[in-house]
Amino acid sequence: MVQSQAKDVDGYLAEVPEERKVGLTRLRELCRTELQGFTEVMAYGMPVYERDGIGEIAFASQKQYISFYLMRSDVREAFAEHLAGHDMGKGCLRFRRPEKIDFVLLRDLLRATAAQPGKIC
Repeated sequence: MVQSQAKDVDGYLAEVPEERKVGLTRLRELCRTELQGFTEVMAYGMPVYERDGIGEIAFASQKQYISFYLMRSDVREAFAEHLAGHDMGKGCLRFRRPEKIDFVLLRDLLRATAAQPGKIC
């Protein structure tokens, strides 16, 4: 998906390919449940979850995969063992197929992020 011009996350999800819609909608619901006190916004053409105006979590439907952006280096370091073996960039976890999204791992990452502010990469 080319960078979205959607004004809100509902509009973003309306644009994603049908085969990714269920997984991305579930990911959004998980973010909204676990990130209490965060604000859901669109930034850089994707859904972003901010605390005090600073983005800490984002996700996107890319051409080849679904990306989960974890912008907290402290959380990435704390979960290094759990993230090993996953397709991981500097700050993004990639899932090539929606059915391969590890929602348990993502829930744990979201809970750790929500627990307290930390260092943004």
